[in-house]
Amino acid sequence: LSLSHSLTHTCYARVWIPDPEEVWKSAELTKDYKQGDTVLHLQLEDGSVRSVFVCQNDLQHKLDPNTKTLPHLRNPDILVGENDLTALSYLHEPAVLHNLKVRFIDSKLIYTYCGIVLVAINPYETLPIYGTDIINAYSGQNMGDMDPHIFAVAEEAYKQMARDERNQSIIVSGESGAGKTVSAKYAMRYFATVSGSASEANVEEKVLASNPIMEAIGNAKTTRNDNSSRFGKYIEIGFDKRFHIIGANMRTYLLEKSRVVFQADEERNYHIFYQLCASSRLPEFKALKLGTANDFHYTKQGRNPVIDGVNDAKEMCTTRSAFSLLGITELYQMGLFQVLAAILHLGNVEVKDRDSDSSIIPPNNNHLMVFCDLMGVAYQDMSHWLCHRKLKTATETYIKPVPRLQAVNARDALAKHIYAKLFTWIVEHINQALHSTSKQHSFIGVLDIYGFETFEINSFEQFCINYANEKLQQQFNMHVFKLEQEEYMKEQIPWTLIDFYDNQPCINLIEAKMGILDLLDEECRMPKGSDDSWAQKLYNTHLKTCGLFEKPRMSNRAFIIQHFADKVEYQCEGFLEKNKDTVNEEQIHVLKASKFDLLVELFQDEEKVTSPTGAGPPTGGRTRLSVKPDKGKSVQASKEHKKTVGLQFRNSLQLLMETLNATTPHYVRCIKPNDYKFAFTFDPKRAVQQLRACGVLETIRISAAGFPSRWTYQEFFSRYRVLMKQKDVQSDKKMTCKNVLEKLVQDPDKYQFGKTKIFFRAGQVAYLEKLRADKLRAACIRIQKTIRCWLARKKYLRVKRAAITIQTHVRGHQARCLATFLRRTRAAIVIQKYQRMYVQRTRYQRMQAAALAVQCILRAYVARQQYKALLREHKAIIIQKMVRGWLARQWYQRSLEAVVYLQCCVRRMRARRELKKLKIEARSVEHYKKLNIGMENKIMQLQRRIDEQNKENRTLSERLSSTESTHAAESERTRRELTRLRGAEDEARNSANRVASLQEELERLKVELQSTQKEKKAIEDWAQTYQDEMEQMISELKEQNHLLKNEKNDLNRLIQEQGQQWTEKMQRALKEETSQLESDLNEERSRYQNLLTEHLRLEEKYDDLKEEMTLTMNVPKPGHRRTDSAHSSNESEYTYESEEGSRGMEDVTKGALDMALVLKLQKRVSELEQEKQGLQNELDRREEQFQRARARDDEQHKKARSAELEYESLKRQELESENKKLRHDLSEMRQSLMGSVGASSAAPGSPAYKVLLDQLNASTEELEVRKEEVLILRSQLVSQKEAMQHKETMTDSLHYVEDVQKLTDAKEISQAYMGLKDTNRSPRFLRKPLAVNELENRLRAPLPDMHKINEDGELWLVYEGLKETNRLLELQLQSQRRSHEAEMEALRGELQTVKEENHRQQQLLAQNLQLPPEARIEASLQHEITRLTNENLDLLEQLEKQDKTVRKLKKQLKVFAKKISDLEGGQIENVSPGQMADEPMHPVNIPRREKDFQGMLEYKKEDELKLVKNLILELKPRGVAVNLIPGLPAYILFMCLRHADYLNDDQKVRSLLTSVINSIKKILKKRGDDFETVSFWLANTCRFLHCLKQYSGDEQFMKYNTPKQNDHCLSNFDLAEYRQVLSDLAIQIYQQLIKCMENILQPMIVSGMLEHETIQGVSGVKPTGLRKRTSSIADEGTYTLDSILRQLSSFHATMCQHGTDPELIKQVVKQQFYIIGAVTLNNLLLRKDMCSWSKGMQIRYNVSQLEEWLRDKNLMVCGAKETLEPLIQAAQLLQVKKKTDEDAEAICSMCNTLTTAQIVKVLNLYTPVNAFEERVSVTFIRTIQNRLRDRKESPQLLLDTKTIYPVTFPFSPSSLALETIQIPSSLSLGFLTRV
Repeated sequence: LSLSHSLTHTCYARVWIPDPEEVWKSAELTKDYKQGDTVLHLQLEDGSVRSVFVCQNDLQHKLDPNTKTLPHLRNPDILVGENDLTALSYLHEPAVLHNLKVRFIDSKLIYTYCGIVLVAINPYETLPIYGTDIINAYSGQNMGDMDPHIFAVAEEAYKQMARDERNQSIIVSGESGAGKTVSAKYAMRYFATVSGSASEANVEEKVLASNPIMEAIGNAKTTRNDNSSRFGKYIEIGFDKRFHIIGANMRTYLLEKSRVVFQADEERNYHIFYQLCASSRLPEFKALKLGTANDFHYTKQGRNPVIDGVNDAKEMCTTRSAFSLLGITELYQMGLFQVLAAILHLGNVEVKDRDSDSSIIPPNNNHLMVFCDLMGVAYQDMSHWLCHRKLKTATETYIKPVPRLQAVNARDALAKHIYAKLFTWIVEHINQALHSTSKQHSFIGVLDIYGFETFEINSFEQFCINYANEKLQQQFNMHVFKLEQEEYMKEQIPWTLIDFYDNQPCINLIEAKMGILDLLDEECRMPKGSDDSWAQKLYNTHLKTCGLFEKPRMSNRAFIIQHFADKVEYQCEGFLEKNKDTVNEEQIHVLKASKFDLLVELFQDEEKVTSPTGAGPPTGGRTRLSVKPDKGKSVQASKEHKKTVGLQFRNSLQLLMETLNATTPHYVRCIKPNDYKFAFTFDPKRAVQQLRACGVLETIRISAAGFPSRWTYQEFFSRYRVLMKQKDVQSDKKMTCKNVLEKLVQDPDKYQFGKTKIFFRAGQVAYLEKLRADKLRAACIRIQKTIRCWLARKKYLRVKRAAITIQTHVRGHQARCLATFLRRTRAAIVIQKYQRMYVQRTRYQRMQAAALAVQCILRAYVARQQYKALLREHKAIIIQKMVRGWLARQWYQRSLEAVVYLQCCVRRMRARRELKKLKIEARSVEHYKKLNIGMENKIMQLQRRIDEQNKENRTLSERLSSTESTHAAESERTRRELTRLRGAEDEARNSANRVASLQEELERLKVELQSTQKEKKAIEDWAQTYQDEMEQMISELKEQNHLLKNEKNDLNRLIQEQGQQWTEKMQRALKEETSQLESDLNEERSRYQNLLTEHLRLEEKYDDLKEEMTLTMNVPKPGHRRTDSAHSSNESEYTYESEEGSRGMEDVTKGALDMALVLKLQKRVSELEQEKQGLQNELDRREEQFQRARARDDEQHKKARSAELEYESLKRQELESENKKLRHDLSEMRQSLMGSVGASSAAPGSPAYKVLLDQLNASTEELEVRKEEVLILRSQLVSQKEAMQHKETMTDSLHYVEDVQKLTDAKEISQAYMGLKDTNRSPRFLRKPLAVNELENRLRAPLPDMHKINEDGELWLVYEGLKETNRLLELQLQSQRRSHEAEMEALRGELQTVKEENHRQQQLLAQNLQLPPEARIEASLQHEITRLTNENLDLLEQLEKQDKTVRKLKKQLKVFAKKISDLEGGQIENVSPGQMADEPMHPVNIPRREKDFQGMLEYKKEDELKLVKNLILELKPRGVAVNLIPGLPAYILFMCLRHADYLNDDQKVRSLLTSVINSIKKILKKRGDDFETVSFWLANTCRFLHCLKQYSGDEQFMKYNTPKQNDHCLSNFDLAEYRQVLSDLAIQIYQQLIKCMENILQPMIVSGMLEHETIQGVSGVKPTGLRKRTSSIADEGTYTLDSILRQLSSFHATMCQHGTDPELIKQVVKQQFYIIGAVTLNNLLLRKDMCSWSKGMQIRYNVSQLEEWLRDKNLMVCGAKETLEPLIQAAQLLQVKKKTDEDAEAICSMCNTLTTAQIVKVLNLYTPVNAFEERVSVTFIRTIQNRLRDRKESPQLLLDTKTIYPVTFPFSPSSLALETIQIPSSLSLGFLTRV
């Protein structure tokens, strides 16, 4: 053990360690464990590090210090999430809990197998996994082949019942709220769906109808469950020998009666009370005087009377309809509701204290009065006994008042007792309604019982529940142990006893003598027994003797029992009272004396209960039952009354265990994931608690104790082939596995070799998986190493070669570049030398020339600049001079003026001042002194100034003298100049005058120039303005034009876009409308074909019932298996009456002797013998008459003349041919007239004119031919007459004369003419017509005895006939011209109408163009809709007119045909035998053609049965299909039908068609499971239908015919109604063909498409559990994809051989592929082991093979490939990457045919097969769901495999000529004659 631990508990090994919150936590070893280590170094998944001490107990989990138990190892990731917990390598509690959590949370899977147990976790959410499609998917499947489901358990039970003929039980257990009731309900629904009922009583519906009733009266809301079952029930569903449901029976256990009177917070009473209160306003419930639930004490204690999402009023309607379905009448229903309402009113009865020892009910208590009225009892009696009780002693009887508390308890006890009686009554009558009169062969029981319960306060109810669970657990343990032992013995494995928990001591503690129940009953019998005394007895009896019994430390009124699941502490309070279940007997007597019949019935003996389904009590009175029974019965009743609840429960539990032990049990354990009813929320603490309680872990422990992992040798070889070497592989795989295991696992105790399997100890599969993963990892590493080395070397060599190549080219290129460089360098130097020289010389020359040019230019420029400067300076000086002079003058003038003004001012101011001073000085002497002083100074100054001025004057005079001299010289010079100037002035004056005139002219010209310039300027301005305006206008126009062009383009584009959009919209709308119409048509076809199927089923059922009525019910032989119920009835229906009689007698002798039946059968046999004798006599008489008639006909035939017979036959044949020709001409004329629509249709050259002209020419030719024929006839008759005259021995020569006279009759001649019309058209007798003159000459020529022949004017009659014919032709031509003119007028009117319509359309278009785009489109659509509506109305009107015309013509045709047949019959009858000569004469040599067959078969009426028997009932399709032409029976039947139509015998036509249809139905019912037969008759039925269409005479079918085939059309009857009947029959045959193919293909599909490995080695088998490949039915062989392809090829070849229409074959193949795809996808969605990457590859390969088969058969366009698209996308979904958001987007776009539910299901089921694969994360699945949220699709998960596409039968005409068909002798149809 230590060595194995050191191998397994290594570094990085993952283990489970206990955790107080999550129960178990995952961790990883960081160091290897070695023997002797006391500590394990772990790292949790969250990254924290812990150390676990092995030898100490102070950790979160206790470890045995002696064994040093290490933490549990985790399973490999690929084993997590398995369907079966026993498939886990390590079987222990944390592995189980983790596997359930992963399946429930991540994969949303609520079902998991645990060996033989189905673990069901309540999702608290409605899941779409219980539909009929799921039921059909699980039906017939083995339990391990599909994902875990309640339906799989039900199917296993149903299958084992049918195979082993042993009763079955399904035990459903779990806590309240875990989903037990729902699981049981679904199991019963499964049985009701897959089995059906054997009669018309719909028993399965009644069984399901019992559920809402029991839920209403037995279920209530608790804190843990909104629909908790407060009772246990065991329902036995009975089956007959055909395993159809025939009835059911229900047993109930321990109803929680205390809930009627008390409910805890947030709980409710039973649902029925709230349903009544919710429906109280209904008229029928007014008398019950109910209110809301809050008005009654018994319904308001929980303070929460409403359940979210539940409508109590609606549930009441469901309950009432369920009552009605079970046959409980309305009267009884109202009685039940009356009792329930009375219970509610009883709870509201208020009891008050009178004193401390007594109580009283106030008088006229309203609720008590209502209670008494409803219950029909006296108010005084009930009020009295509610507050009193009767005490009986040996001698006296006392009536004692009771206190208020006891009175209330008595009231509640009475309410509980009434409800319990009502509950029992309802259960009994449900059982009566479900009871079957026929004998029950077997049953399946469904046990819905409470699971193990432990609360804070546990009482008597929990004690009984846990006691029942102890018994069930014991039975479960024994069954598991037994199965393990059987498995070991079957595989011949040495059996070692496994130690498992035996709870028999606990059961003994409860039920043994002096056990808890025994002591409780004993205490109940004690007069003063109490709960305390009972508790002391328990302590004294069991405390020291039983280790499972304990006493609480702190209580003397409780005890503890160690149950198999947990310790439970029970409170003793209330045990005695609940066990006694006492009720006041006087109150019961009051109720028994009630006037209410139903109440009396509740309390009477069981054998006197009346049926609720019968009539109600009589209105005039009722049957009163004695309330006081006799003494014996009272004693018995008192004894029964003394039975305690515990004793009753123990007895019923014992009976239940006996029933379960006599059946094969199947276990369903329901788990409640959390206490808060949250959807898909998993609480590990609550889950592990329930797993321990329900026995799942015990199953795991028992399995783990032995060899839990089991592999077949093939599975082991496939999985672990990688661990084997080539030399280890032998032909015997068993020996190979043994040799490999001995090398891989050294310890031989770790495995055992069984007969067919290898058994492994726990953990060994994980060890092998580790070895396999290591081997694969090493192989991968080696492969990667080799490939990487190879790739690197390849890359290196490639790079090396590339480098060498590059170096070679580069070096060569460099050498060439160097040589080129050297040559170029030398050449460049030379070029540079000359170039530089040239450049320098050129540069010098250029610079020299430029310098000279620059100098020249510069010097000229300088000179010009100097000149300009001098000129400017001179001009500037002049300007300065003038300006300065003017400025100086101006300044001087301004200064002078300013100075003068200033002087004036200053002087004035100074003067004023001086004047003032003077005035002052004048007044003062000092002033004069000062004035004088100043004056002296001034005088001196003035003198000095005068001197200076004199000096200046002298200077000025000198200057003046010099100036005068200069002036004189200047003046002299000026004078000379003046003279010169005066001469020049004169000249200038003259010139001035001239200049003045010129100046004036110049001024004038200037003025004109100015005006001209102004005008020019104005014109230029105007021109410029105009030009600007024009340019602006042009630009604006251009812009506007550009805008208009853009707008035009936009409008055109918009119009085009709108037109395109409108076209696309119209096309899309048309397409959508077309698709919608097609879908509606397909739906209508499908609905119609489903109705046909239902009609066929009802017909078959009617035939079966009719047969059952005629035959007695036989007792089947023992060992009857599940056979087809329709087979025997089918066999018996289609045999002959003698066989029926003999078999009927045989059945009677085998069964029980029924004298009445024997006498009836003897009478029937005698009647049949008499009828047979009468038929034999009639046959003999008919044969004698036939012989006499035949002899008479032979005698008459001998007397008949051969010429006359030939003439008559010739006349009849020619009349027929002429009639056909006239029909053909008439049809051509009609076609030409219908085709001529132009205005000149009647003009020459038109088709109608040509047809008339051709007919006129043909008539002329016929006239010539007939004239010639008349001459021939005349000459022949003359020669005959001359020959007769020369005979002397002839005595009857007058006969010939009479014949000739007969021929000369007008009618005879016209008939002969019409009959011989076509004869001369044969190639043998074509001749040139005689000319008219020649004909006249011949007629006028004298011939011998011509007058005798023509004395009746035969030629004149012929001539008159031809004139009449020409006249008629002219009249027809004129009428046709008139009609053409009328048509032309009509066409002109139509043309005018079209023009007006066109004009109106143009106006409308113009109006539309002015509208906005939206309005335009809407108007266009509205107009188009109006136009189409009008056209449709016109077409409908025309169609109605044409239909009326067709019907009228058909009627006329029938009338004319009838008249023609009557005339022909009359003419034949007019020929008497006496007119025929005794001796035959030579026939007249009249040209005629050979007789042709008309494609008809003649048969006699009495041969019809023989025809049907030989051609349909006894025909073997294989011989006909191989040797004869396809569809031969259909052609033969149609040819017979043609002859009946030819005879105009409607009775014969109807009889033949009816016989054919019924016979085909019979043969298909008899051999409907034979594909070859069904295919053969489908092909022949379709061919017969096509023949009826092809030869019906309808234009739509005749256009495919040849002229000869058109001649063979039916002439008298319109068989359109029979065509519809045949079409319906073909539809039924097609559906039967599909079902037959489905039955053949169904077993192959899953095995061939999913399970078989077409590509070997791609997928490996994962470890499997107990359920896998241990099916209840042994495999009959493994099917492969080749099997499916071969079967498809066989189907196709058979249909082609039978001549099935190609279009019909395409539809069949499409249906086949749909079945294959749907079945494969449904199984993929329900099988977790199939959802892997490798399986996706297998599926895609298989689909490609199917597509290749389609290509080989040229069927790719039949739509079959599209039916496989969901399967293809599912396979792609398994293979694509599933990690990122881009992957999610790709998946959403790729899987467009899969629904969201299917995509999510596949992702949830995706399971890695190898350790290298990864699971799909929950986040990714949520992303997919969010992206697909907006999809509008059906929530259905599975595809409907029963869907049949609506079939159509396209018209397929046959090119086969009917007259060429030969009837082979092998068909035994010699009585048919070709016509």
